[in-house]
Amino acid sequence: MSLTGLFLIMFLAVHLAGNLQLILPDEGKSFNLYAHNMANNPLIQVVSKGNFFFILLHVVVSILLTRKNTAARPIGYAASKSASKATWASRNMGVLGTLVLVFIVLHLKGFWFELKYGTTPMVDYDGETIKNAFLIVKEAYQNPLYVLFYVISMALVGFHLSHGFQSAFQTLGLNHVKYTPIIKFLGLAFSIVVPVLFALIPIVMYLQNS
Repeated sequence: MSLTGLFLIMFLAVHLAGNLQLILPDEGKSFNLYAHNMANNPLIQVVSKGNFFFILLHVVVSILLTRKNTAARPIGYAASKSASKATWASRNMGVLGTLVLVFIVLHLKGFWFELKYGTTPMVDYDGETIKNAFLIVKEAYQNPLYVLFYVISMALVGFHLSHGFQSAFQTLGLNHVKYTPIIKFLGLAFSIVVPVLFALIPIVMYLQNS
């Protein structure tokens, strides 16, 4: 869980860097070239396939751990002071993870699947014709309901990250009286900044085209 979670955290940071090109004032050229290079780079394709694998592995391991914990203690622990101090996110990681998974599936269906197997419009840059991925994203973000769905989903991602980030380091035994507060701070900052920036992209694109 920790290793796959940390991989997915790194993927989120890289994915955000690419997606921020959507709001550059160049009518989608930067994003289209970025998407084209990503789709045609063999190394990136290997990483992409690995990302799908790690998402599935993360989900499968979480289910197995939940079943194992339930089988080991079918009757829950009595309420304790330590349990009462647990954050809302840590107590609801299963629910948050499930909702995030639903978002990922719908997100992939609407963008990745459409680009891979749908009828994607083309655009020409300096004599090279490539898929106009920007147009697909732009059209999707003209729907205020989808924008709202995306923003809510990013809030769920933020809550999931707020516990998962520091929990991953703790599970791997990377605890230290000097470094743990730094890890917690970085985890909190990451779980706020990254989802907020992701959420701002559809909001900005919607406002630009409304």
